[in-house]
Amino acid sequence: MNRATLALACTAPLCAALLATALPAHAAERSAGSGSYDSYDSYDSYGTKASYTPQQSPRGYQQPPKGFVPVFTENVSRHGSRAATDSSDGDLILKLWDQAASEGQLTARGKEFGPKVRALLNAMAEVGYGNLSGRGKSEIAGTAVRMEKRLPGLFAGIAKNGEKIDVVSSGQGRAVDSGKLFADTLAAADPALEPLIGPARTDKDLLYFHKAAGGAAYRDYIANDQRLASTLASITDQPKTHRAASDVLRKIFKKPFVQRIVDGEFAAGVGSAVDAAEAVYNLYGIAPAMSAESPGGKGWHMDRYISQRDAAWFGYLSDAEDFYEKGPGFTGSDITYKMAGVLLDDFFKKAETAGNSAPGPNTLGAELRFTHAEEIIPLAALMGLPGSTQGATPERPYTYGDNPWRGAAVAPMASNIQWDVFRKSDTTLDTTLGTTLVRMLYNEKETAFKAGCRPVAKGSKFYALDELERCFARTS
Repeated sequence: MNRATLALACTAPLCAALLATALPAHAAERSAGSGSYDSYDSYDSYGTKASYTPQQSPRGYQQPPKGFVPVFTENVSRHGSRAATDSSDGDLILKLWDQAASEGQLTARGKEFGPKVRALLNAMAEVGYGNLSGRGKSEIAGTAVRMEKRLPGLFAGIAKNGEKIDVVSSGQGRAVDSGKLFADTLAAADPALEPLIGPARTDKDLLYFHKAAGGAAYRDYIANDQRLASTLASITDQPKTHRAASDVLRKIFKKPFVQRIVDGEFAAGVGSAVDAAEAVYNLYGIAPAMSAESPGGKGWHMDRYISQRDAAWFGYLSDAEDFYEKGPGFTGSDITYKMAGVLLDDFFKKAETAGNSAPGPNTLGAELRFTHAEEIIPLAALMGLPGSTQGATPERPYTYGDNPWRGAAVAPMASNIQWDVFRKSDTTLDTTLGTTLVRMLYNEKETAFKAGCRPVAKGSKFYALDELERCFARTS
């Protein structure tokens, strides 16, 4: 894609980086779950609000076995970075800030905190709470650019044969917008694709399953499971949480005022010291998503108001909640991720159809799905993706020290899972590999399927489709 066509599809300020080079330089590959909260991993501290980075150099992808060509691609992508869903965190902490300011109880750093929070809230209101930010638009456009660059033969074939490109979302605004932007970016890369992109459609059962009929048992678990409630309470209500909360608040408020918060003076209108500190942490977490809207695009620097140690601790608490409510959860239970079967089933159905379809206007060339962390996280657990294979027992709750699950690695903003389908172009070649192969990318990194699935050769990231059907028990 040249600079002119990319500019048409990507107009946010942060797209300047994409315009400088359509494919970014190699991004350091991250192993899910490295370290502990005491290692101060700033990326992990953002949890699932972490901004997106592709996890593999475009120069490092394996070539398919001889004679196989791409015939289909399908993905599921979380929406890009967004504004907070509402102003509640800013409103909460500003109540305390205004009171402290009126009493001269702000630290030197705290004096700048209130105006910065108000500016951030104004920026999010202008974007629209819950809507894609400039960074989110850049993330989604970037994934579309790189998909087209990875599979030029596939998209050329789609254009030549008049095949269809289907775009489907959860129906929620940021997912709908992500799908449209992704499709528009593909069309900008090759205008011949534009008439082949079907009208965007909504499928809540497929891409918002935690709120659909298939998620009824899951919702009952979230609302009523006492083991879940007690486990999360025990993780959160630790001395370290209360110490971290006081540390966060002391960066903004003078010690006597912090003590009044701790003593519960403002509990009726604001909540506890932990509530107030979590509001600061949540603003810290959302700030990178809004970096394009910051003054001069230089960022909000919310890390001035929370140490890396405290951000890591609150990041761990956020990850613990997502782990038990969306991820691997309790060992021996699949209540948090069984419902993702509808999405995995759709992946298989589309791949199986592609393996048996001849090129032409009635053939689907690409299936593009756009959804949310509530769907990506359970799908990763169901598929056994890296970092999502290990549950926790009630006797030994989830910690960073003994479990690799990290929200920032499993489902950052714009996280995505992609299957590329390859079919044998020459039937005279070796038939031992089968006729249809699949390669999976997880956040754009070639990723092995779960343990027990055998690739076509040792170290290969290509799998025969019938082997995946066996491995995932889709055939007898």
